[in-house]
Amino acid sequence: MGPRFSRGPRVRRGDVRAAALSLLTEGPRNGYQIIQEISERTDGVWRPSPGSVYPALQQLEDEGLIAPETADSGRKAFALTDEGRTYTESHADELAASWDAVTGSVDDAEVQLRQLIRQVMVAVSQVSQAGSATQVKQAGKVLNDTRRSLYKILAADDDEEETAAEQSAE
Repeated sequence: MGPRFSRGPRVRRGDVRAAALSLLTEGPRNGYQIIQEISERTDGVWRPSPGSVYPALQQLEDEGLIAPETADSGRKAFALTDEGRTYTESHADELAASWDAVTGSVDDAEVQLRQLIRQVMVAVSQVSQAGSATQVKQAGKVLNDTRRSLYKILAADDDEEETAAEQSAE
């Protein structure tokens, strides 16, 4: 298995709970849908694991704030109870703060880099599926050169980085 991208910012346990409640105010969702929606709304910066989402859902169910229901697909989804709706209305600012804590902890450059990574992955996939043998070989060389260049960036001193950035801006 290859290297993994960073998991993003550290998120407090309560933030998963708050994000799940916030999403459930919009309608029933299952755990997988909650994970996907959190990832989408944070531009991939925050992708909670099932090991953090499902225990949070269980806790919310134990507190009587949500209840499971079987969706048309046969999968178990969760919906707010009356008590849950009351709670989310009275804690709206707190629930919104869970999103702000995550998205505010990452600068725009990191979000843009993550978006670019996704775009490159799509392009690589397209070349590998539809490209000729020569095109696939060329793409491999580009990716190998890119990997080396990225490691050079990490190996450089901060002073060297600033000088290089200034030169490329000119």
